[in-house]
Amino acid sequence: MNTRSKPKTDYLLVPQVSSERREYIPIGYMHADTIPTNSLHIMPDAMYWYFGILNSSVHMTWMRMIAGRLHNDYRYSIDVVYNNFPFPPFWRKVERTTSDILMARSKYPEASFADLYDPLLMPKELRQAHEANDRAVMEAYDFPKNMSELQMQRQLLKIYERLKNFREFYDSIGT
Repeated sequence: MNTRSKPKTDYLLVPQVSSERREYIPIGYMHADTIPTNSLHIMPDAMYWYFGILNSSVHMTWMRMIAGRLHNDYRYSIDVVYNNFPFPPFWRKVERTTSDILMARSKYPEASFADLYDPLLMPKELRQAHEANDRAVMEAYDFPKNMSELQMQRQLLKIYERLKNFREFYDSIGT
């Protein structure tokens, strides 16, 4: 993920700063002909299901725990939030729910992300698509449906620690 160059392929975009009021960061799946501004992080060639994972309550839990703040708003960092996020294994259901989120958004072509993700104005279809995505992502992690945010934070930190230990071991053997 980077913030500097125009991608040659479709890409994900993540705003560097997002309102604390939002339930989800308005992450975009953009066409290569759309030029991103310098206030966005971009992820060229991102796997389609990444969109669903990054648009989930699980990722938002991680982001709220790890991200910096600009006043009260979240400041999304590639190095701190994204690079350390413990992605689950690929899960086909998340690809389907990704499509559902994008389809729900497409019903409101004149609406900005600010409008679509305002907690008071979020369209019902978009909210339902996100809720279905949340369930699919929770299933990908094998998390129970009624897991609290604190329990989710603890589990994500355990997964992160296992992955970190594996990376350190892998690096130590020189391969």
